[in-house]
Parts: sequence; C-alpha cells; structure tokens
Amino acid sequence: MAPDADAGKSVAQRADPFAPLTAELLPVGNGHEIYVESVGRTGGIPAVYLHGGPGSGCQADQRRLFDPERFHTVLFDQRGAGRSLPKGQREHNTLPHLIADMEAIRKKFAFERWIVVGGSWGATLALAYAQAHPDRVTGLMLRATFLGTRTELEGAFFDALPRFYPDLSVDFLDLLSAKERGQPLDAYWRRILDPDPAVHGPAARAWHDTERILSEHGPSRARLDPASLNSTRPLPSTPFMEAHYFQNDCFMKPGQLKAEAGKLDRIPGVIVQGRFDLLCPPATSHALAGVWPDCKVRVVEGAGHLLYDPGIRDAVMKAIADLASEIGG
Repeated sequence: MAPDADAGKSVAQRADPFAPLTAELLPVGNGHEIYVESVGRTGGIPAVYLHGGPGSGCQADQRRLFDPERFHTVLFDQRGAGRSLPKGQREHNTLPHLIADMEAIRKKFAFERWIVVGGSWGATLALAYAQAHPDRVTGLMLRATFLGTRTELEGAFFDALPRFYPDLSVDFLDLLSAKERGQPLDAYWRRILDPDPAVHGPAARAWHDTERILSEHGPSRARLDPASLNSTRPLPSTPFMEAHYFQNDCFMKPGQLKAEAGKLDRIPGVIVQGRFDLLCPPATSHALAGVWPDCKVRVVEGAGHLLYDPGIRDAVMKAIADLASEIGG
C-alpha cells in the first residue's frame, strides 16, 4: 500500500485529516483488481464503507462520514466499478465474489471485526456480508434498505413511477416495443446488456435518467429527453452493472436477506430511512427491522433516497457515531 505523505502524523497535525492513509489496487483473482483506500487513524475503530449501484464507486466526500480521530475506515470500489480494473467487467462479478473481496480486505488490514456501513445496494451487500460472516461484524449502519428482490424493483418502476411520475412512466415504456412492455424490466436489462451500442445506448440512458429522477426528492426535471437518449456523450456505467445483477436476482435466493435475518442476532444495527424514498421505501426498512430485533429505524422527514437529501447525511454520521458508542468504541 502507498502511504500518504502525512501518514506518520497525528490526525490533528495533517493538512487534510480525510486524505487516504493508504491507497492501492488489490488483486482479488480472475483478473480483477479492486481499488482500496483507508482513512482516519491507524488503531481506530475498524469500519468499512460500501457504495451503492451496483457499479457506482466510492466518492471522496464519503470519507467524511467517519470521524478521523475515532475510526480507521476502509472504502473500496467493488469489482468493475469506479477505479477498479478491468472497468465495467461483469465476468466473475457476483455477490459471493464481493463478499469474498470484503474478507480479503478485512484480513489485509488485520481487522478482527468491523462496523459495516452501506446505503441502497451498499445496504444489500452489507446485509449479505453480515449474514455470511456474522462473527466479523460489530455493527451495521444501513441507509435506504434494499433487499435485492425483484418485488422491490417492480414496486419502484411499476408502482411508484406511474403513481408519482405518470408522464415519465410513459416515456420509460415508449422506448420498448409493444411486446417488450409485457415484461419491461427484463426488456430493459436485455437491451442494456446487448453488445450493439445502438441498442444498449438509449436503454442505458433511459434507465439511468428514470432511476435518477425517482431517487431525488426534488428532481430538476420529470421527463426523459428523447434527444439525449442518442447522445454521443459517454454512457453512464451503473446501468450495465445493475442490469447484470438484477437480471440474476442479485445472485441470491428469493427473499434471502429477510429470510436469513436470524443470522444477524446480537448484531446491533441502525437504519437511516428517508420518508419519501421512492426507490427504497420505509416499508422495506421496517419489514427488516421486524425480523431483526437489534435494529433501530431512524426516519428522516422531508428526504428521499439520496445521501445528500436534507438531513440524510447528518443522520448517517450520527448513526455511525452512535453505533460505535453502543458497541463500546
């Protein structure tokens, strides 16, 4: 690992206390190298941050969710995402692979156990990891719970979308043929994963823009722009990884995370939930809490899905700190 220039100094002495202590590409097999960085204080409370998507990658500001005096936090870009290589690679890229990567990272840092933090798809991965390795998790802090089920995706695109954005719903379906509209999610995933740019380009843009509008509590627009669907601008990366995972039921059995919630017994958890999250609604978080007694749900009023919706980021930071205090850190 390559240390940052201030790594030998105390947090208070560093020019930027949130600058990475280490950063590297970690080989994890099958030709994949994942970007891994650590921040905070060596010897601090071990924690790991899991980004969403799947396929988005970590952002620098997410380091700031963790008090650098208190935590030793690892952030990484999942296979094929962000700065990991090969970029966009979907082969040998499944939920069990990501869980194994987390174990490789934990062992590399010699963390016996760690707090696992994730939002949306990051919450899916956090839950799956905790159920696979409950003895390695001191606590779970989730935002916008997504259990990785087709039912949730259908709820977002077949219920929330036409209910709150009926014109956008028409735009979304207009891209498909009459036959495809019988199973629009499957049709979109097939198109996005089609090798022909003329097929996957418009589908990826339409999926990305529709999902983005659903994720924002106050979006700047509420329709698709037909002209932009055939733009020559670079394509967004997340639709391709999402299609890969969603087409394969996120590589889980139906209802797996809720059915196996008993494996979270005695793992304390906090869920931060936006009241008006159309992608991952409060009902999902409360359903999970109903089968995970050690979990508390904190609802943020006036917020939707995004980390940067009003009140969400502050609530996440407080939840991480409170969870650390609860486990004695």
